[in-house]
Amino acid sequence: MARTIRFNGTDSKNGGCPAVHELVGTDEFIVQGLPLTDPDDVAKLRFLGPDDVAVVVPRETLVNHGPKELERVPKLIDLEEFGRLFETFEHTAWRLETRGRYQSDEEDPTYGEFVRTGHFELDTEDEWSQLMRRQTSAGKTAGRVRVVDTPPTVGQLFLLADAPRNAAAGEDMRYLWRHEANARNLPAQDVWIFDSRLVALLRFDDADVLLGAEVITEPAEVNRYMQVRDAAMHGAVAYDRFAEQVASASDE
Repeated sequence: MARTIRFNGTDSKNGGCPAVHELVGTDEFIVQGLPLTDPDDVAKLRFLGPDDVAVVVPRETLVNHGPKELERVPKLIDLEEFGRLFETFEHTAWRLETRGRYQSDEEDPTYGEFVRTGHFELDTEDEWSQLMRRQTSAGKTAGRVRVVDTPPTVGQLFLLADAPRNAAAGEDMRYLWRHEANARNLPAQDVWIFDSRLVALLRFDDADVLLGAEVITEPAEVNRYMQVRDAAMHGAVAYDRFAEQVASASDE
C-alpha cells in the first residue's frame, strides 16, 4: 500500500533542497538535502549503517519545518467560538472544502426543492451573506476552493447551484475536480485559514454534522496550509466556468 508523503516546507528560495517531508499517519519525517560525500566527514559519523545516507541540512530548515512537539495536543473550539472567527478576522478568510455532503445543507428547505426540481431561489439576505458583505465591503478578502467528485454528489451540485449567493456577498468562489486536487496532494479535509496566521480544521461526525474545529497557530503548520492554499488556488476555476464544465460532462 502506497504511503502518503506530505511536503512540510523548504527555506530554499528556488524550490530546491533542503526540505522536510512527513510520512502522514506515522511519526516519521523525511529530511532532504545535499549528500555528505567527503570520506573524512563520513568517517566521523556514529552509527551510520551500510544502507544509510547522510545529508546536510541547515538548522533553519529543521527549526522552521520540523515538528516542535513529540505529540501535538490539539486545541479544540466549539461552534460558537468558531463562528466568532468570521466576525474578528482582520484581512483574509479562505476555505478548502472537500466533502461530498454536509448535513447542514440537507436541513435547508432549499435543498429539498433542489433535489425535486434542480433549482431553488437564492437567499442573498441570509445571515451568512450579510456578514460576508459587511466584511468584504470593509476591504477584507473571503473565498474558497471547493473540490468536486466525478460525477458530483447531490450535495456538491447543490452547493454549486448556491455558489452565486456566496459570490454576490463578495466571496471568491473557485472549484477543482477531485483528481486535480489529488494531483496537487491537497489534504482531504475541510480547513479555514484566517489572516495567514490561524488555521481551523473542521471536525465532523459520521453523519457529516459539523462539531467544531481544531485550531492551529504554530507558524510551521500554518505555513504548510498556506502552501496548500496556493496549490489549491493554482488551476482552480471560477464557479460559473466550473458549472459549464459540469453541464458539459453531464451531456456526454
